[in-house]
Order: sequence, then structure tokens, then C-alpha cells
Amino acid sequence: MTPYLGVLSLLLVALAVIGSVWAVHRLVTVTAQPLRSPPFLSGWPPSEHALSRFHARWYPATLLFLAFDVEMLFMYPWAVVVARVGLSAVVEMFLFLGVLFVAVVWAWREGALRWT
Repeated sequence: MTPYLGVLSLLLVALAVIGSVWAVHRLVTVTAQPLRSPPFLSGWPPSEHALSRFHARWYPATLLFLAFDVEMLFMYPWAVVVARVGLSAVVEMFLFLGVLFVAVVWAWREGALRWT
């Protein structure tokens, strides 16, 4: 029992901390009413409801942004190793950029970049 005494005491302390945090949370929690409490907007009344939805026309633009954001995520490590790997890394990156270019052309043709 002696080797496990430290583990048992640590477990009891952890459970006591978790229980006390939960008890304090239950004692001091103020129930929020999201429909009655408007968000703080630097003293200005909000122009629309805080739980309003975005128009669906923004979703294609968001997906295009994410695609190019992920592109940069892949290009930074690629830039570090391109000199060591050589021509195959350059070909692979141009293939990747080609796929993204085809996606942009398709989105343009489908009207995802039209704002009207």
C-alpha cells in the first residue's frame, strides 16, 4: 500500500479540487438569458440580434478563404525543404496550386465570387 499512497493522495486532492470548483460554480452562477441580455457594443445598441444567421452567400467565399489558408499552411514547410528535395517538390507544389486554380475557376464559373 505504501507505493500507492502518493497516487491515492494525489487522486483525492484532485477530486477535492474538482468538487470545490464545481461547488463554487453552482453557488455563484447567474443564469444567462441570451434573448434578454444584448451584447456589449461599445455603448451602441446592436443593429441586429446577436443570434442572427449569416446569409448563405458568404459560405462559398469562406470555403475559398479556407482553401487558400490551408495552401499557405502547406507552403511554409515546403519552402523550408524545397532546396533539399529538389525538382520533385517543385512539381508537387505546382500540381497542388493547379488543383487550387481549377477550384477557383470552377467557383468563378458557378458564381461564388459574384456579390450581387
